[in-house]
Amino acid sequence: MFVIGSGGKHLEKELRELGGEIIKVELRKFPDGEKYVRVLGSGNEATVVSSTFAPQDEKIVELLLIGDALREKGFERLRAVVPYFSYSRQDRATKDGEPVSVRAIMKALGLYYDELYVFDIHNPKTLRYFPAKAVNVSPAKAIANYFREKLGDGIVLAPDKGALERARAVAEELGLEYSHFEKRRISPTEVEMRPVDVDVTGKNVLIVDDIISTGGTMIKAANILRKLGAEGIFVGVTHGVFAEGAIERVSQAVNELAVTNTIPTPVSKISIVPEILKL
Repeated sequence: MFVIGSGGKHLEKELRELGGEIIKVELRKFPDGEKYVRVLGSGNEATVVSSTFAPQDEKIVELLLIGDALREKGFERLRAVVPYFSYSRQDRATKDGEPVSVRAIMKALGLYYDELYVFDIHNPKTLRYFPAKAVNVSPAKAIANYFREKLGDGIVLAPDKGALERARAVAEELGLEYSHFEKRRISPTEVEMRPVDVDVTGKNVLIVDDIISTGGTMIKAANILRKLGAEGIFVGVTHGVFAEGAIERVSQAVNELAVTNTIPTPVSKISIVPEILKL
């Protein structure tokens, strides 16, 4: 049984079509802007589905209110599926007086939810802040299946060493070679990028990462790959957190840009709904 928050409305139709049972919930705002939540169904267990893309704070508060409403209704076991978990990049305090923001959000959700499922969180180690069961779900299979025919006998690359595990997961699904870009500073203002130990000449290349925002790194990587003789360049990313104009800029630089539908965007072509139904 699923409860769909405002950050999951774009997934509701597919959830229904694939057999998910939806509990009705009333979501609206009071005239002063405060959220109103009312659960209209009943049961013992429920899975709340809602990404926390912008406006992030509003969706986080809504998740807390839904959790409280379900407990008030008598639900005994609750799971939260948060495909895109905002504040995940704020995973450390770098200056005195700063919070560890992702920790604060996870602890708050832990007041109501027994299990937490997220997709490709920026730093999987932060799941330890959730006080109960927390799972990082990989979209590697969904991304691989989308690009399988387009990529052929190609190569999977990560834009940096930190994303190498994501490239490996997708490459293993496809049975392909994988590597990453290495960055080397050649002056105070210039950084050189180059793929490590792979020959991309005449090959299709898929660049994978967790989040794409401005798209600057992807565009630079694509330009380098073209100079190195790559045939086709594709970008497959989990979360499309696009700054203004980023979709157009990246799309012009590559053969195809596709992200999953953790966040609804014009290029959210890869569905995570089948993975949600398996949880």
